[in-house]
Amino acid sequence: MALAACANTPSTPVDPTVLNGDQTVGPGYRQQGGGLFGADGLAFGINKNPHANATGSGAGIGVNAYLWRGALDTLSFMPLASADPFGGVIITDWYQPPGDEAERYKATAYILGQDLRADGVRVSVFKQVSQNGQWVDAEVAPGTNEEIEDKVLARARQLRVQAATN
Repeated sequence: MALAACANTPSTPVDPTVLNGDQTVGPGYRQQGGGLFGADGLAFGINKNPHANATGSGAGIGVNAYLWRGALDTLSFMPLASADPFGGVIITDWYQPPGDEAERYKATAYILGQDLRADGVRVSVFKQVSQNGQWVDAEVAPGTNEEIEDKVLARARQLRVQAATN
């Protein structure tokens, strides 16, 4: 089941400069009212329950498949430490940006339900800096968590539109 999210769809991972506080990326879908597609969501009458399997028994993953795949795609530049598609938790391992030996990042993404909604994903980014040969916790640039959440939502929306047109 966990490998079902590993199709060969092109991904648009988060630009690692977002971790360093570069806020040049445009506004995300979070500023729009209600949810990702407005207050009532978006349904074309096909597979309104994307986490259910083809037999309709609901034995698929326990969270929204588009948000799950969107989070995996977005965080794909970081090494994956753990992924639980039934609990909706993705944990990355530490990632050091190329050329920067003094800091590293780790992320945890939580998919909070079965609906494709703007409040259905939470991302927490952790940063450490090297001081005297020891890794010490440091503050992440303001807005980093929200910026990555917006990237996850944008990717989930893209996947939903692709599924609706196929």
